[in-house]
Amino acid sequence: MKFRVEGIYDAKKLGIPQMLILGLQHMFAMFGATILVPILVNNYFHGEGLSIQVTLFCAGFGTLLFHVLTKLKVPAFLGSSFAFLGGFATVAELDTGIFANMSYGEKLPYACGGVFVAGLLYLVLALIVKAIGVKRVMRYLPPVVTGPIIICIGLSLAPSAISNASQNWVLALIALGTVIFFNIWGTGMFRIIPILMGIVVSYAAALIMNALGMTNADGSAILNFAGVASAPIVGVPKFFLCKFNITAILAMAPIAIASMMEHIGDISAISATVDRNFIEDPGLHRTLLGDGLATSLSALIGGPANTTYGENTSVLALSRVYDPKVIRLAAIYAVILSFIPKMAEVISSLPSAIIGGISFILYGMISAVGVRNVVENKVDLTRSRNLVITAVILVCGLGVSDGLTFTIAGAHITLTGLALAAIVGIVLNAVLPGNDYVFESGKKKEEYEDD
Repeated sequence: MKFRVEGIYDAKKLGIPQMLILGLQHMFAMFGATILVPILVNNYFHGEGLSIQVTLFCAGFGTLLFHVLTKLKVPAFLGSSFAFLGGFATVAELDTGIFANMSYGEKLPYACGGVFVAGLLYLVLALIVKAIGVKRVMRYLPPVVTGPIIICIGLSLAPSAISNASQNWVLALIALGTVIFFNIWGTGMFRIIPILMGIVVSYAAALIMNALGMTNADGSAILNFAGVASAPIVGVPKFFLCKFNITAILAMAPIAIASMMEHIGDISAISATVDRNFIEDPGLHRTLLGDGLATSLSALIGGPANTTYGENTSVLALSRVYDPKVIRLAAIYAVILSFIPKMAEVISSLPSAIIGGISFILYGMISAVGVRNVVENKVDLTRSRNLVITAVILVCGLGVSDGLTFTIAGAHITLTGLALAAIVGIVLNAVLPGNDYVFESGKKKEEYEDD
């Protein structure tokens, strides 16, 4: 009888055409959330905020930089971070000192300057990890901490999936049903691109429904091509250099504490998904370095902070193609799209209900990986210590929906529920007696035969 790990670690054996399609699937998975960040920031800055083109360029370039710095080993995509939205909103409303007579557009470079400094804080933590060793660091991040955090990452996104799906439940269910069908009953190439098939089939349904005059639940049109008509075919992203001010830095930089905790949870989730210990090889210090530099370089040229994307981790789990090369293809697509505004607008026209239907699978998959992390590492939940840590992490991560806001030097800083859950979990694990976890080198599972 043969036993083997289901998963493809070298996508080259699938052939170039299939690799290109797999990269396209990853690009679609990250697209909606990545462009949503500049859309929200534009609201804060009254139309003078971040550029979608610059955001796409920074996501693609940042991902490629991350892969180089992590020795081309980690299949992670770096998209726009939602953690810094509160900081952008704070800077937009600054009206004292040098900000007193500034327009919203003039304040934006200072917000990006704060993000630039936040990215540098990643480098500080990377140096600490490198200096004291990953084993000492991971003593504070055992599976009883990382598992529930990964579960929270997925479940905290669940309301977003429901909100988007509720715009048009028919489209959402078509997308969800298509993904399930191709994942379970698909053959050949179709089995490993269920997300892309879900988008294609449901978008075709949207075109038909729109042509028949059907509308969303709120009466709005299912498809809106106004942005497509007005967008140029080719255009250079509108880059600008960030600026620095201590008030803006204090509003943005401390958020790095939250995003770094989420980074560790995301890398743990990717490791569990593809059965590779990326915390050790290429090392947590390298992943932090890659994420931090990608964030700083993005902010330097007028983009948002970057972060590892759970959506793409879910695609890895669903397609079972774990080769980082397909992620790099998605990054290249993002860079190309940043110079083709019309094509970017076509993809932006994808109804939110379709994204919602597909997110049922994507977000649930993240939480399932967290459960697997707990089970495979044999976390003993009959022990009161482990129960307490797990319970507090879950409540903080899922219950603190608006985050924890406090003020430093007049700037409002918000710790997201996930960041708070990570911090509390780490502290509890450190102070409660009975921590006997020993970090061990991850071993690759190999195919074997049992005669």
